Amino acid sequence: MLTLVTGVTGEVGRRFVPRLLRRTAPGDTVRVLVRDEERGAPFAALGADVAVGDLRDEKSVLAALGGADAVVNIAAAFRGVPDEEAWAVNRDGALTLGRAARDSGVRRFVQVSTNLVYGAGRGRPLTEDDEPVPGGPLWGAYSESKAEAEAGLLALHDGERIVDGRVTDGQGMAVRIGALAFVYGDGDPHLAQALRWAAHWAGNQRLQMVHHADVAQGLIRLLYAPGRAAGKYNIADDAPLTAVEAHQINGVPVPPGLAGRTDPDPWYGIASTLRIRDELGFRPLYPSVWTARDAGAL
Repeated sequence: MLTLVTGVTGEVGRRFVPRLLRRTAPGDTVRVLVRDEERGAPFAALGADVAVGDLRDEKSVLAALGGADAVVNIAAAFRGVPDEEAWAVNRDGALTLGRAARDSGVRRFVQVSTNLVYGAGRGRPLTEDDEPVPGGPLWGAYSESKAEAEAGLLALHDGERIVDGRVTDGQGMAVRIGALAFVYGDGDPHLAQALRWAAHWAGNQRLQMVHHADVAQGLIRLLYAPGRAAGKYNIADDAPLTAVEAHQINGVPVPPGLAGRTDPDPWYGIASTLRIRDELGFRPLYPSVWTARDAGAL
C-alpha cells in the first residue's frame, strides 16, 4: 500500500506523518508532497518517499499520485491568509487532488476537515449529518471552503453502497472525511493562540479540543478501517475547554470581564463523536486537555 499525504509541513501534518510511519506495515510506503526538497528532508530521514510539487499544480499532483493506493489530504490554508488563498487550497486544491486521485486509481481518500464547517449550533451536539448553517464567531472563508470541499469530495465517492438491502462493492474511490476539533499538543502553539478568542468570550463558553495523538489515531482509523463505505467522522476529545480554563491551562490570569458576558451559542462547535466511537472504536488517548497536561503532552 502506498499512501500519499499532503500538508505535511503544517502543525497537523508534521506530527501525523511520523505516527503514520510507525504504523506502516513492512513493504508499504508513505509518500509526502512538499513544495521543495529541503522541506521533505526530515520526512525522508524517517523513511518517507518525497514528491516535490504544489497542490494547486495538477501536473505535480498527478506525478505524486503515481502508484498511490490511498491519499490523506491534510493541506489547508488557515485563518490569517487572504480569502482567495483559502478557497484555492481548501476547496479547489482538494477537489483537484480528489479528481486526480480517482482518475489515477486511488482506492481510498481521507480528507481532513474541521468542526467549524457546521457553523451555528443546533441546541445539541453537532452530528455528521448536519448541514452547514453559516454563522458563529469563527465562520468565514476557511470554514466555508472546507464545507464545499467536503461536499465535492463526497460526490466523487464510489465505494460500498446499499442496494436492495445488500452491500455492493463499488469499483472507484471511497471517500472519508475527518472533521477535527481545535487541535493542540506536542508543543503546538495553537493552545496559546486560542486566547486571542477566549479572552473575548463568556467565561463558560466552550472550545472543543483534540490532541495531535488523537488526530493521528482518528485519521489512521479512517485510512485503514475495512470496507469501502464513505462517511464523515467527527474527531474530538471528551471534555470541551471553557474560556476560563483556556486561560488557566496557559498560565494566564483570567480577565475579569469574562464573568459578566453571556455565551450567545452554547453549542457552537460542540460535536458528537458517537459515530467514530461506535463504528471505528475511537477512544481519545487524552480525553481532556488536563489529561494531556498531567501526561506532559502539551
